[in-house]
Amino acid sequence: MSRNSLILKSLPLPVKQAIQELGDNIRIARRRRRLTQVELAARVMVSVPTARRIERGDPSVSLAVYYTALWALGLIKDTRGVAKPERDESGNALELERLPARVRHARRSL
Repeated sequence: MSRNSLILKSLPLPVKQAIQELGDNIRIARRRRRLTQVELAARVMVSVPTARRIERGDPSVSLAVYYTALWALGLIKDTRGVAKPERDESGNALELERLPARVRHARRSL
């Protein structure tokens, strides 16, 4: 069994749900724009079966293809905030814990 299929079979449920939600959102956006799956596939430069897999939220489709679909639908701007350092509450809390209790200046030799 390949490493890729092991990863896909062991995805955490929240990850699976997030990918499926992304696929659903792409499908809704395509339909609101009155595009067919054939037209979306052409814009994303993938096959029609891959366009269907995107809309199903298939985790084996590359992230680049999902982002290209978002770009083709004019939704790429909505992804700019993903994983921004200033929104990383856990990382910010860890950084605060590592701050020194006090700051000492280096002694200057005369």
